[in-house]
Amino acid sequence: MTVQTILKHSYRIAQKDLMELFRNRLGLVLLIVMPLFMMVMVGFIYPTNGTISDLQIGVVNEDAGLQGQFMSNQVFLPALQGINDQTHMLVMSNISSVDDLKDRVQRGNLEGGIVIPANFSESLMSGQQGTIIIVSDESNPQISATIRSALTGVFDAIGTQFAEQQLNTTNIAVVKPFNIQTQGVVSGNPSYFDFIAPGIMAMTVMMSVMTGLPVAISQEKEIGTMDGMMVAPVNRLSILLGKTFAQTARGLIQGAIILALAIGIFGVTIQGSILLVFALLLLGVFSFVGLGIVITSFTKDQETAQMLMMTLMFPMMFLSGVFFPIQQMPWYMQTISQFLPLTYASDALRKVMVLGAGVPQITNELIILVAFGIVMIAIALPVFRRMMTR
Repeated sequence: MTVQTILKHSYRIAQKDLMELFRNRLGLVLLIVMPLFMMVMVGFIYPTNGTISDLQIGVVNEDAGLQGQFMSNQVFLPALQGINDQTHMLVMSNISSVDDLKDRVQRGNLEGGIVIPANFSESLMSGQQGTIIIVSDESNPQISATIRSALTGVFDAIGTQFAEQQLNTTNIAVVKPFNIQTQGVVSGNPSYFDFIAPGIMAMTVMMSVMTGLPVAISQEKEIGTMDGMMVAPVNRLSILLGKTFAQTARGLIQGAIILALAIGIFGVTIQGSILLVFALLLLGVFSFVGLGIVITSFTKDQETAQMLMMTLMFPMMFLSGVFFPIQQMPWYMQTISQFLPLTYASDALRKVMVLGAGVPQITNELIILVAFGIVMIAIALPVFRRMMTR
């Protein structure tokens, strides 16, 4: 066979494959939309000015007595509010106690806090340093570091003003009047890997389910084994449940492997319940299975199904806070992240593993994941039945 004949046949085969591509309208659309969508999303995912604003901060004022009312309520807090009015970085709210503050941080209602101890004014009036405690959210180390740095700078500026006033009135002043301390919701010093490990677990479960379903369903349609199950004396619901159980087991196994590696190699400490962690992984699988079945049922072949899966998984990986905080994204990207189930799965896992949260602190995430899973399964059942009758 001559080279010319080989090239001619190769051209005909390539032409046939390209004709099949152009006949597949969904695949052709995804071929264009997927790279365009990825580049646009990545280009707009980072804020242009690199600043963060409107961080929710709780303030616990334990300073009591006449001096406390003067120093904290009439000197320190107004000065803090005055600087914040210029930067618009914080949204401050009064919290009754430290325990309430930590509970709100665990729930995700606050991103940090400021605690003014009971002896704050007494220490300042006696010429000693007044202690200020910054409570940080260890599950979000980047935002916590930003808050600590910003608040430390603000407190130093207020302290300098206070020292100058004291020097002018009494000729005696503490050079650095504020002793700034930092504490977390739980003990320990979490690393950046503590932040990304829960998100990676949730992401792996999502990818395992959504990439496994095209193989489990579309491939069986292509090779004909699905027809064999159709004519067998097996209920169609049993086929769907069997596929679901298999993908659930696959996702849980991969999640468990990542958890074991995170603990054994990278020293990740689980502050909450290990049973709750696995329950969240199971709930994450339940949430993504319905979506995967719907997408796979709508596509004609395995290649198109996998391309559509990747088009959906890519934004979820980057917009759900797995690798970096959602608060650092532009507001419109933050809005999109609120509609992604992976956001709530990774947030819930992070709260349990890093902050030691329990079921009451992750109620919102649980409700959203359960609701999303139920809606997707309700859509998947009739779509899957229709697909099997085609």
